[in-house]
Amino acid sequence: MTSDKAVPLGRRVWTMLIVLGFVGQLAWTVENMYLNVFVHEEISGNPDVIAAMVAASAAAATVATLTIGALSDRLGRRRAFIAGGYVVWGLCTAAFGLVSVDSMAAVAPVADAVAVAVITIILLDCVMSFLGSGANDAAFQAWTTDVTRTRNRGRVEAVLAIMPLMSMLVVFGGFDWLTRDGRWSLFFLVIGLIIAAAGVVAWLFVQDQPVKRQSEGYLNALVHGLRPSAMRANPGLYFALSAWCVWGISTQVFLPYLIIYLERYLDIAGYALVLAVVLTGASAVSVAFGRVIDRVGKVRFLAPAIAVYGAGLLLMPLARDMIAVMGAGLVLMSGFMLVLAPVGALVRDYTPPGRAGHVQGLRMVFAILIPMIIGPYLGAAVIKGADERYEDLGVLKHVPTPAIFLAAAAVLVLIVPPVLALRRDAAKKEREAVA
Repeated sequence: MTSDKAVPLGRRVWTMLIVLGFVGQLAWTVENMYLNVFVHEEISGNPDVIAAMVAASAAAATVATLTIGALSDRLGRRRAFIAGGYVVWGLCTAAFGLVSVDSMAAVAPVADAVAVAVITIILLDCVMSFLGSGANDAAFQAWTTDVTRTRNRGRVEAVLAIMPLMSMLVVFGGFDWLTRDGRWSLFFLVIGLIIAAAGVVAWLFVQDQPVKRQSEGYLNALVHGLRPSAMRANPGLYFALSAWCVWGISTQVFLPYLIIYLERYLDIAGYALVLAVVLTGASAVSVAFGRVIDRVGKVRFLAPAIAVYGAGLLLMPLARDMIAVMGAGLVLMSGFMLVLAPVGALVRDYTPPGRAGHVQGLRMVFAILIPMIIGPYLGAAVIKGADERYEDLGVLKHVPTPAIFLAAAAVLVLIVPPVLALRRDAAKKEREAVA
């Protein structure tokens, strides 16, 4: 575990945490939500395509985080991976605007243009996810562990936890009109340039911190956390990662289909306003509770946070009009953030010295890979089981139904065992400290 002795976070560190955290989540918002809408509207209405794309990109992201995280530990450098990674990540994001059924038909006139477009999007998404995860999930997250300590991580995680919501708010409020006008190429170009610019800023202002080097070879470091001996030596870390995994699966059951649900099932044309109110409110709640998490304890705070998130999932199927959706959505996304902050902080607290980059790879396995493989397919199965459709230009497309939130709530029940294990582990450490 990282020492609690630390110089207070300065303005420069806070600025980089906010800028890189926000821009990284801006990119993931486009990849996790708008790319799904792009595929649904412009390429294929089959939910299995979205599920396959999400799963493949999660696998690519996990490989990137494991390999680059361990490499950054070994080299003791994060800055170059962050800066260079963000630049090429942005360029790759801009390239999505070049893919369409028409462009693929021109490139491969004898092939099924839709199939070629689907394959191209999935491959490009994998490349983009590899680059983004190497820069953000491996290098930036490891650097965040390097510069923070136990006493300030609840506050830092509460701020970082709102970045997905703030990025959604900015995309919905500032760029959604481009997608509604069908100007997808310009949409991806603008977002890509913002990401690349953040890489330049990182090169100028991020400073590497001293990292404890491990004597083992790179390949051994790569698989260190997957060994039973590592799990026995760090039980709290794996309990926290397991809780994150269950929560992640629950979120991925509904999140990839959320915009489509609001627009197509509830017929809320002004869904951007709904999301703006919900995301702003949930962000305020997360920041307000940052110090509370540090004060009452991350493990103790986790159970009520999960209860709020679960209540939001149960309220969403009851909400039908805009005001009701705002209310239920505020509970849901507030709980979403209140779970993410303590779990993320616990993983940092339990990170062994010199393993910050490697632990980010483990985080990707538990919090991204497994949830993004299982969750979207569960959601797709629920959507297809409901068999509600709408016609778009003569093509029947599946519509997400409220059942996706009930399925997410059912998955959430599985979080109880790892949370109880965390409580037992925390109680054991308190007894040992007193003794």
